[in-house]
Amino acid sequence: MGVIAKSREVIRVLKEFAPIVPVLAGKKPKKEDRASLGTVFEDSVVRYPKNIMLLFEGRQWTYSEFNAEVNQLAHLLQSRGIKRGDCVAVLMENRAEFVLAVLALAKLGAPGSLINNSLNGNALVHCLKETGAKKCIVGAERTGVLAEVMPELAQGLNLEPGRDYFWVPEVGEHADDFFCPDWAEDIAPAMAAMPKGNLSVTREITAAETGMYVFTSGTTGLPKASVQPHFKYVVTARLVSKITFHVKPTDRLYLCLPLYHSTGMLPGFVSFIANGASIFLRRNFSASNFWREVQQYETNCFVYVGELCRYLADQPESEAEKNNPLIKMMGNGLRPDVWDKFRGRFGVQRICELYGASEGNISFFNLLNKDNTIGAALSPVALVQYDLESNTIVRDSKGRCVEVSLGEPGLLLGKITPKSEFDGYTNPEATASKIVENALTDGDRWFNSGDLVRQVDVGFALGLKHFQFVDRTGDTFRWRAENVSTNEVAEVLNAHPQITMANVYGVEVPGVEGRAGMVAFQLEGGSNAGAALDLNAFQTLVERELPGYAQPVFIRVLRNVTTTTTFKLQKTHLREEAYHPDKVNGDTIYVRKPRSASYELLDTAFYQLLMTGTSGY
Repeated sequence: MGVIAKSREVIRVLKEFAPIVPVLAGKKPKKEDRASLGTVFEDSVVRYPKNIMLLFEGRQWTYSEFNAEVNQLAHLLQSRGIKRGDCVAVLMENRAEFVLAVLALAKLGAPGSLINNSLNGNALVHCLKETGAKKCIVGAERTGVLAEVMPELAQGLNLEPGRDYFWVPEVGEHADDFFCPDWAEDIAPAMAAMPKGNLSVTREITAAETGMYVFTSGTTGLPKASVQPHFKYVVTARLVSKITFHVKPTDRLYLCLPLYHSTGMLPGFVSFIANGASIFLRRNFSASNFWREVQQYETNCFVYVGELCRYLADQPESEAEKNNPLIKMMGNGLRPDVWDKFRGRFGVQRICELYGASEGNISFFNLLNKDNTIGAALSPVALVQYDLESNTIVRDSKGRCVEVSLGEPGLLLGKITPKSEFDGYTNPEATASKIVENALTDGDRWFNSGDLVRQVDVGFALGLKHFQFVDRTGDTFRWRAENVSTNEVAEVLNAHPQITMANVYGVEVPGVEGRAGMVAFQLEGGSNAGAALDLNAFQTLVERELPGYAQPVFIRVLRNVTTTTTFKLQKTHLREEAYHPDKVNGDTIYVRKPRSASYELLDTAFYQLLMTGTSGY
């Protein structure tokens, strides 16, 4: 880089940093402060009462109008016995009513347990039990899956039909397709009679109190409930929204990420309502409608996960994408090749990649708008050597972790301090399992992220160290922007009468973000069982018990099973062999093709599509 180019880069970085200085110098929230998501919202209502807050499926609300409805729902829930500290489960698609429920609970100081709306069966029961939910708010569109597990919920949580369930009707063209069941109360008529004024309890809630529970797959077992104190929402409102998105009241966000996820909820929803900005909310992502809606609703901001961006980059060029208003975006998992397309083809000026975990104490932000980096850490971190074969942290002869060199991937640890606490999970054992002690010095404690990260040189960066995400360790892989627990999937598959030891892992598919789920097993009775896999029974099982992103894409029926000396299933060579015909030693491979209703044998023609990156996943 020449002198002139370097000078321009210095000037650009200083301009990026300038808006951050007064924010960093401002008052930081404290855990004992009377501050919460509820007060963040109410403060915006006072400052921006007539600003458009939310647009959803042909309806829109100003801040003042939405606050009135939030208060009505909060008063209703309060009249039905919900009080400060009570946990209430929320099971709903991305809808205006989801936002309504979350804010109403925040105003009451009742933590919302945000349930992944694609769950059903045992996983759904587990999530409601994990947080000890005392009530449940369910959208009309998820009534059926909840009804199927109500006997288990009555036994495990004492949720009583007719008393503890609140039903949220659909609005619009599909409203007549749903009817309130007799075991739930329809909130619509009940809300209408409730007062529209703010509740006094909202201003008493402190930042240290639990605001929500957000579920994360973790590395083993069923989803874990991470504790989200109001402090996180207040910090996002006062600090993160300013230094990342540079949110202004005139901004409008395109939000199609699930609100039960931290990315959609924190840098997305909370950042914008904290600043009187607008949100265009969508139930789900649609690549074909994206640019048309960006133009129609004049959204200049976008919160993303990398896979959504890849879908957009793979779309044919359209008139709608030209001269589009989108200038700022924030999210995680953006690949370098897709990053370049959003800069060049789509003209996005600011890309603020972030990194963090719902339950963790680590946050990275690309504050200086550098390319292909998760940015700099806002708290102390360390990258240490990790043995992928044994899935263990490498320690030296003194028992200390060994830090990696510049550019070398290492396991990311976040130091636990009074200023960077690890809030953990509702399960104490799960919390303890994520803490690494005596890593670099006696008595130190670190949060184990489970991720491999490397430090990178990004040029002039005001002395801030920048990093890149590399991969996940252990038994978790990402597919469809979701973490998939291999142990959880295996537990479900082992219920199939022909399977005793399901070995689940993620495999790479050329041109596709993340890893596709694959399962390998030997049929009951061994290689001489003389029977073929019952694919119909297999498919029925996975569709009943697993969300779509966790259902295996590939199946490998093994002739022989290899285990370690301690009888643990071998995964390393299975990942390497994947679904490649020349490596699987004659084993049978099945695949579920994109948009296919069933599994079928992997043939040569589709294998070629996989290898050329044109499979359609």
